[in-house]
Amino acid sequence: MNTNLQKLSASLSENRWDGLLITDPQHVYYLTGFASEPHERFLGLLLVQGEDPVLIVPALDAEAAHAASPGLRLVPHRDTDNPYSLLGEQLHGLQAPQRFALEKEHVSLARYEQISAVIGAVAYDDAGPVLRDMRVRKTPEEIQRLKHAVRLVEEVLRHGLTHVKEGVTEVELVAELEYQMKKLGADGPSFDTMALFGEKTALPHGTPGARKLQYGDLVMFDLGVYAGGYASDITRTFAYGSITPEQENIYQAVLGANLKGIEASRPGVTCASVDQAARSVIEQAGYGPAFNHRLGHGLGMGIHEYPSLHGSNQDPLIEGMVYTIEPGVYVPGVGGVRIEDDVLVTANGVEVLTSFPKELTILG
Repeated sequence: MNTNLQKLSASLSENRWDGLLITDPQHVYYLTGFASEPHERFLGLLLVQGEDPVLIVPALDAEAAHAASPGLRLVPHRDTDNPYSLLGEQLHGLQAPQRFALEKEHVSLARYEQISAVIGAVAYDDAGPVLRDMRVRKTPEEIQRLKHAVRLVEEVLRHGLTHVKEGVTEVELVAELEYQMKKLGADGPSFDTMALFGEKTALPHGTPGARKLQYGDLVMFDLGVYAGGYASDITRTFAYGSITPEQENIYQAVLGANLKGIEASRPGVTCASVDQAARSVIEQAGYGPAFNHRLGHGLGMGIHEYPSLHGSNQDPLIEGMVYTIEPGVYVPGVGGVRIEDDVLVTANGVEVLTSFPKELTILG
């Protein structure tokens, strides 16, 4: 049993849980080393007080699960089997469970009804906070995987800039970027790759399309990769050919906010204070209402993890956290700028994992 699974098993007695069922494939990977996407099939890691963990796994993935975690007891199920009946059979020694834990944010109502019918617990607690607290402090191995994912995505972006030329479309750039991800060894994009031009940069979550690059456009890239089970996330904004004075003012305000957020980050300060430190730079520049999202989000196996850096979150930063700092200003008719870095909280401050230049650059 690996360290993560041992820690979670210990939480059973600490929380007075008779058992715990993990169904999120990401958490199954975190706890066992077995990575899969079961789609509609049932995947469940069952922990019961005093018994060895059991992984109920689709039969077509059983060999891969055994290779990834050879010491784990597997219960494979075929498409003609009822996996919930198999789950019930693993609980035959558990009499009248009082409290059982599930991942409430992951389990659908339909799945909960089937799980609860075979478990029959009096109450169901949320295992999410325990898992969140385990995952938030990254281990040295996790940090190395995150750094690798960052190095890959920066190489992808560096290559993508060589394809920025007048007349290229947003989707053509996206295709080139995602091709490079695979070519360089990434598992794939960690979210939908974004390349936006001109007026579309004023859309924080704009969708790349057939818009062609023109002289004088702002160009925004937001991209990340999965590599070794961990994600990276970077945003850089450029100008193509020229930039207006207002666009340059926006850029410098966002860059200043990004640097201020990094400077304000250290163990013990609140997420809200880091957000406010960065946001105040943009507010002083006169663009406060145009910064319409949080400063950043946690990063790890998931592209959006705990913590959420926004103005109401009084949770403190702790050493080992990894998160993004991504202030942005979006002005319809003028354009938008976002600059995003990935940072690791250290004993005295933060280590910026992303190193791609972020000073104003005019391409072309």
